[in-house]
Amino acid sequence: MNRMLPRRITAAVEAALADTRVVLVNGARQAGKSTLVRAIASGMGAEWRNLDRAVTRNAAELDPTEFVAGPGPLVIDEIQRVPSLMLAIKEVVDTDPLPGRFLLTGSSRVLGLRGLPDTLPGRMETIELWPFSQGEIDGTPDSFIDAVFAHGHRLRHESTEPRAGYATRIVRGGFPEAVTRADPRRREKFLDSYVADLVNRDVVQLSEIERGAEMRALIRLIAARSGGLLVPGALSNQLGLARNTVTRYLSLLEEVFLIKRIPAWSRNLNSRAVGTVKVSMVDSGIAANLLDIDEGTLLRPDGPFGPLLEGFVLMELARQLEWSDHRAELYHYRTKDGVEVDAVLEDRRGQVIAIEVKAASTVHESDLRGLRHLADRVGDDLLAGIVLYTGTQTLPFGPRMLAMPVSALWEAGP
Repeated sequence: MNRMLPRRITAAVEAALADTRVVLVNGARQAGKSTLVRAIASGMGAEWRNLDRAVTRNAAELDPTEFVAGPGPLVIDEIQRVPSLMLAIKEVVDTDPLPGRFLLTGSSRVLGLRGLPDTLPGRMETIELWPFSQGEIDGTPDSFIDAVFAHGHRLRHESTEPRAGYATRIVRGGFPEAVTRADPRRREKFLDSYVADLVNRDVVQLSEIERGAEMRALIRLIAARSGGLLVPGALSNQLGLARNTVTRYLSLLEEVFLIKRIPAWSRNLNSRAVGTVKVSMVDSGIAANLLDIDEGTLLRPDGPFGPLLEGFVLMELARQLEWSDHRAELYHYRTKDGVEVDAVLEDRRGQVIAIEVKAASTVHESDLRGLRHLADRVGDDLLAGIVLYTGTQTLPFGPRMLAMPVSALWEAGP
């Protein structure tokens, strides 16, 4: 497979450069930021500077002002390596408002870096780049969010994806290097090295931790909970670490795009809603590899197909929110007595799409318990309650309730 470019993010970056002075492409290492930015920069006549190179980094640290001087445009790769450059960039764009002056990339949440001198408010647009979505891999629409907000419970999708196909997608993940490695052993080698390098290099840079073994143990525990509730106290007890240490480690893992937290949703409907966030590994392939799980293991009756599929779905939704025309936010919902909805999408008008994820190829009435509970509370604001399952047909389950194949996420069109 030739290296693909994420077409929707490419368009978003190009649009931002047309009217914004500084554009930051932020995301996980090996997700394709440099490849994407090189392709865009080649048509801009931009100068390229990579801060992963020691000599370039030294020059930036010695004289940030001189480093960013010049007519531009200038591409700076891995900007988090020298945060002090942000202040020098601010000085340039405050005197030269030309759009597209700087195109930056970062492999950590640059705006959250400790010691960052200025976040360039009003001068910089940030675009997040995740590992490939399934639609980017397959060349399919990737427009589920736009489609479901447009059509609600009238949306229909038929699938030819077998249940085993979902297991293959989960284990493969979306990192370009993993996608291109057909040999499972070679893919495992890449994923092992990825996590090790991330801890040993990026996490250490952000916060000089000395106990890398504890961090790796925490990452494995999170992989086993991908798509589940994140309870730092429980992780603290299991690891024998102080809770504040676990909390700090979790923040670091989110800063380097290894995990994503999904906030709880309530809209103050009642006091029974809990505020505990969910956590998902950004890439399902990393989660499966950390747990030493292959396609066959997932498909066994006692395999962890359900939790990994839920994390997989959450991250496909998170990716689409970066480019969907319909502006919405991703949440989950759970009450103190255990009623839950795996994913809640709410737009700025308060319209809601509620989603349950089931690894089974059949759906039962009991699978809609959480969706019906939410429908009773939000009324007409609920456009659709959907059970995403591994079957092949879209089936109605009463007013505004559907069962729909998981592949609708990347195959459904607007």
